[in-house]
Amino acid sequence: MNKLIKIALIAIGLIAAALWFFMPSADDPDAINSGAMNFMFIIMYILLAIAVIATVFFGLQKLLATPGSLKKALFGIGGLAIVVAISYGLSSGEEAKEVAESMSNLGATEGTVKNIGMGLNVFFILTVIAVALMVIPGLKKMFVK
Repeated sequence: MNKLIKIALIAIGLIAAALWFFMPSADDPDAINSGAMNFMFIIMYILLAIAVIATVFFGLQKLLATPGSLKKALFGIGGLAIVVAISYGLSSGEEAKEVAESMSNLGATEGTVKNIGMGLNVFFILTVIAVALMVIPGLKKMFVK
C-alpha cells in the first residue's frame, strides 16, 4: 500500500511539474481560462479531498478504537456547545440592531451581526480558557513547592 501511495504521489508531482511549464504568463488577461490552470485546480481539489477523507477516517478510527476516548470527545463537544450557547446569549440584540441599521447598505442583517458577535465571544472565551489552562499549572508549581 505504501508503494502504491508513493507511486501515486510521484505521478501527481510529475504532472504538476509539467503543468507548471504550461502556465500562462501573469500579463495574460485570459490566464484564468488556461487548461493547465484548470487542471492544476483539479489536482488541488483531489488532493484536498483525499486529505480531508483520510483525516476524518483515521480520526474516527482512533476515536472508536480507544476505550474512553469517545466519552472524552463528547465532553469536549458538549463543552464547546455550552460556550457557543453562552456566547450567543451574550451577543446583544440591541447593539446588533443598531449595527445592522448603520450597515444596511452592505446587506448586514441583525442576525448576521449577532452571529458575528457570537463568533467573537466564542473566540474570546476560548482564548481566556486556553491562557488560564497554561498559567494555572505554572502558578501551582511555583507556589506548591
